[in-house]
Amino acid sequence: MKFDVVIAGGGFAGAYCARALGRALGREEGRRRVALVAERNMLVFQPMLAEVAGSALQPTDVVHPLREFCRDVTVLQGAVRRVDWAARSLTLDGGRFTRDHTVGFGHLVLALGGVTDLSTVPGLAEYGWPMKNVADALRLRATLINRLEEASLVTDSALRARLLTFVVVGGGYTGVETAGQVNVLVREARKFYPALGGTPARVVLVHSRGQLLAEIGPELGGYAQSVLERNGVEVRLNIHVGEITATRVLFAEGGALDACTVISTVGHAPNPVVLDLCRQLGLDPAKGRVPVEPTMRVRGQTELWAAGDCAAVPWRDGDEDKISPPTAQFAMRQGAQLGRNLVRALAGAEPAPFRHRYLGQLATIGRHEAVAEVMGLRFRGFFAWWLWRTLYLAKLPGALRKLRVVMDWTLELFFPRDLALMFPPAEDILRAIHLEAGEPLFRRGDACRAVFYVRRGAFALTVPGEPPRTLAAGAVIDQDELDAAGLWRCDAVATQSCDVTVFRGRALELLRTELRLVRR
Repeated sequence: MKFDVVIAGGGFAGAYCARALGRALGREEGRRRVALVAERNMLVFQPMLAEVAGSALQPTDVVHPLREFCRDVTVLQGAVRRVDWAARSLTLDGGRFTRDHTVGFGHLVLALGGVTDLSTVPGLAEYGWPMKNVADALRLRATLINRLEEASLVTDSALRARLLTFVVVGGGYTGVETAGQVNVLVREARKFYPALGGTPARVVLVHSRGQLLAEIGPELGGYAQSVLERNGVEVRLNIHVGEITATRVLFAEGGALDACTVISTVGHAPNPVVLDLCRQLGLDPAKGRVPVEPTMRVRGQTELWAAGDCAAVPWRDGDEDKISPPTAQFAMRQGAQLGRNLVRALAGAEPAPFRHRYLGQLATIGRHEAVAEVMGLRFRGFFAWWLWRTLYLAKLPGALRKLRVVMDWTLELFFPRDLALMFPPAEDILRAIHLEAGEPLFRRGDACRAVFYVRRGAFALTVPGEPPRTLAAGAVIDQDELDAAGLWRCDAVATQSCDVTVFRGRALELLRTELRLVRR
């Protein structure tokens, strides 16, 4: 496969670029000359993801099929693994049975955005729930409901409190909106769980800076904090998460919080494919963003373009020269302008620079509450919430989606949010866990539901009447530590920070079989 233009990335920038270019070329020519490569065949309307997690909207309300949105170009679903600039081609992984396709191009548009990297905080990758796409929002919704179900079964007050504590890391737009939606869902759902008794549901928003929503200004950021706190959200500022385990959040400044659910809205990192291409071309991607000219053509190149979160697009804000912020507002307009620029480039004409009049920013902070800064004017409260819904509804692609969202929002005014667990958490037959020093892996008398491989750290195994044993990295804790009833006969407690691989379910049975064969 080879195309005159390949657009890598199906987010706002890539989709709007493909749409503008396809419409200008016409359907027949556009499908022959232009390809849009996207890891998923749908455009996700990111500003409404928090409402999916909070069960205010259905997942189909916030997505639009790319083959419909960009019907005038060829759409290829697959993950871009590498770009070979010298060969003018990219490698595409389409799935389990369709890997390593080579797609050639004349012009290449980089609109891959960033990736989620939770490895900077120990334990965050194992226990943090990201909020990046629809699948993340659905998994989080299922987790919230499942925590309520579990909490209604237990009688231990400390365990119930941990199950009903939800920690949101990050005080930007996604963090604030997610905290607000989680708070509404868990508090409104309590009336359906009488067994919870008087145990309160806690939503804690942790932010490393001194104010929420720094981009929108201290006045509205402070108002957002006051509304969240009035609605029951605990806001902790100027505090950094140092480590996360299955039951605790440890802070770098000291102290800890018992919680079984941690939601991460941080961890944005540059896309490795973009960084690799920059290395091939000798470019310096400041903060992971490709340096481009005002036309969005990569500096020093004639057939390479970039837009969206992965591009440092120059932008004139009044009398001040800036780099465009990585927001949906800018990505949509950059994509549309880049599509028109590619039409000019294919015709041998000079592309036009990106220009955009900043419209403002909005964020919801709970039921019927929002903050907004529009055209220099600041709004808050109910009117800002109405404005948020009106503007984003207008931007939502597709008349059918608009109608569905209006119906869901209307029904939400009169009926409780849906608590059906339609997307139950999948059984992790092989997973990683993280423990801090002093935390138990299991206790004597617990049922054996898994075996463990110690990847890093060390454990002390203690059996009454026997000297303690130490297991270091590389050790396996298996059925040799069980008693005749199949229960653990010892306590296993981490003596230092540990990473462990857990084998359970089908993986556990397979491992037990293999170990029996080896020991014969």
